[in-house]
Amino acid sequence: MCIRDRYQRRVHGIIKEAHIFSKQKKMFLLFETPAGYALFEVGDQKKLKKLEKLSPDTIKPDALDQLLSLKAFYKFKDTKEALLATQKMIAGKLPKTLEKFLNKNIISQEIQENIAVADKKIGKAITEKLGLPISHSKQLDEVFRIIRYFQNTLISGLSEDELKSMTLGLAHGLSRYKVSFSSEKVDTMIIQAISLIDDLDRETNNYMMRLREWYGWHFPELGKIVTDSLTYSKIVKAVGFRQHTSKTDLSEILPEDIETEVKQAAEMSMGSDISDTDKLLIENLADQILELTAYKDSLNEYLKNRMAAIAPNLTTMVGELVAARLISHAGSIVNLAKFPASTIQIFGAEKALFKAMKTKKNTPKYGLIYSASIVGGASTKIKGKVARSLAAKCSVCIRVDALGESAESEIGNECRQYIESRVRFLENSVNGESGAFKSSKPQARPAPRGNNGGYNADSDFSALPKLQQNFVSSGDNIGKRRQDGQDFAPAQKKFKNY
Repeated sequence: MCIRDRYQRRVHGIIKEAHIFSKQKKMFLLFETPAGYALFEVGDQKKLKKLEKLSPDTIKPDALDQLLSLKAFYKFKDTKEALLATQKMIAGKLPKTLEKFLNKNIISQEIQENIAVADKKIGKAITEKLGLPISHSKQLDEVFRIIRYFQNTLISGLSEDELKSMTLGLAHGLSRYKVSFSSEKVDTMIIQAISLIDDLDRETNNYMMRLREWYGWHFPELGKIVTDSLTYSKIVKAVGFRQHTSKTDLSEILPEDIETEVKQAAEMSMGSDISDTDKLLIENLADQILELTAYKDSLNEYLKNRMAAIAPNLTTMVGELVAARLISHAGSIVNLAKFPASTIQIFGAEKALFKAMKTKKNTPKYGLIYSASIVGGASTKIKGKVARSLAAKCSVCIRVDALGESAESEIGNECRQYIESRVRFLENSVNGESGAFKSSKPQARPAPRGNNGGYNADSDFSALPKLQQNFVSSGDNIGKRRQDGQDFAPAQKKFKNY
């Protein structure tokens, strides 16, 4: 009976294994080279699993030829075609050459077997575009590494010298492509633009100081009436000599009341006369100030458009100028995304931070982020809390901008609304309004009760510890014994025990 059962179990096992083996499908490997696409057919999947554990040095090419057979190979026409295909595959898209290759060798021949690929992005693109079954695993990476090692032997019609030249050409072209279209290049444009804006601010201020001092010898009263630098330069350019002020129309530059004041001051001015050469040099300086101001305005518009495209969420939070300065201080948008919120909060105040740490004083609460309108508009008592909350939300926004794929500013708008509500809450807490913390105003004490407004000892209450109560009770006993004339030595022993 036992022998019969064993025999039946063995027969059923053999039938089951044969049924499973009959259901197994063949497997194909898609391999990309600098010279073209290769499609290999796997003969035995069991041996392929053993091949995953071996190294290329221990494998013989003859054994590999029996395991893998080349089904089809598409060779690139030139390096340009190889570069275009590589660029699309890096971006996760399916190249047209690869799509034609798979249509010809897989779909047209009605092959439904599984295809293994080395890159997940390519496999996903093939499945979405052609609907073919794709597989990818870490174990297959070793198989592709072995194929890459023996590709000259496995791929017929491809010489070693030809493969080396194609690899070198593709590497050079791909390097140029990465340099031309990398995100670091865009970061460089932002860094250079914000640095140039800061330089123009300094130069314009220096030029304006020289213009006020120079023209102030001729018309000193104008500097007190007109405080705006750009308006001052326009008046100097329009008027020239002080004596021509009454005949010059300044309605496009100044309001009517200020224009009248300037003309009256010109008639009674105490300034000295200047020559035609001095007037010409002063007007040239005023022209340079106007040109630098116009150029700075165009740079601000350029930076605004750039930041809206690269970091829309961070720009929504702090504005394009502060966002650009943060990126410039970090070196790139990716580097800024790596910093925690505490570091972003004190960006630009490193010297003050290290000095405070050295002297053991209070550390700074904000750096570049202080220039943001949210922090600048808050009251002095809550600026530190607002800067900390703003830095936390900025770190979230910059990570979305640097690592996310969306170009919208939805997260930035949500974070800004949260910060604005947080500022209102903190302002109410400082002012002691409803919905915030309790007011810190001193409250009047209630009037004492009993003994006609004096001190009432009966109303006192103190929760003493048990040990202190024992001491009190012991002292009371001593007092009673003293009154009764008794010996108080036992009470002293109680104190010693405690």
